[in-house]
Amino acid sequence: MAGSSEMASLEESFRKFAIYGDTKATGQEMNGKNWAKLCKDCKVIDGKSITGTDVDIVFSKVKGKTARVINYEEFKKALEELAPKRFKDKSKEEAYEAICQLVAGKEPINVGVTKAKNVGAVERLTDTSKYTGSHKERFDETGKGKGKSGRENIVDNSGYVSAYKNAGTYDAKVKK
Repeated sequence: MAGSSEMASLEESFRKFAIYGDTKATGQEMNGKNWAKLCKDCKVIDGKSITGTDVDIVFSKVKGKTARVINYEEFKKALEELAPKRFKDKSKEEAYEAICQLVAGKEPINVGVTKAKNVGAVERLTDTSKYTGSHKERFDETGKGKGKSGRENIVDNSGYVSAYKNAGTYDAKVKK
């Protein structure tokens, strides 16, 4: 079997892929979508000997009958299932080690994430220093939006009487 440091990085990769895309995930269990992503990102799927279908079949085989996720032990069994198929020329143990090396230390890749660009008209339209009138009131000096306080006049309803509004304005009226 693989060395203890390699197994630790294998488990770390499992946890990173297990929590990918799910805010509620604990990293103890991995769903089928993340298993397929792990196989694709770590180049376990090569398109010839192992395809996406093979990966899905192995996932279904190692998980419990009614379960929708696999734990770390089932994950290792799944890698054992795929290893001889991916590395046909090696023995079962060598193939397992080779597939562990493919996965160990890797983390999910974000593909297709677009970066925001400010060019031409977009830059001019989003420059808050050029805003006038009521729109100017929606931003502070740094150009950061004020949120609801910039859009509406928020009235303080904290007066002594329940229907009394504009607390603290009486003194300003009397001094005039």
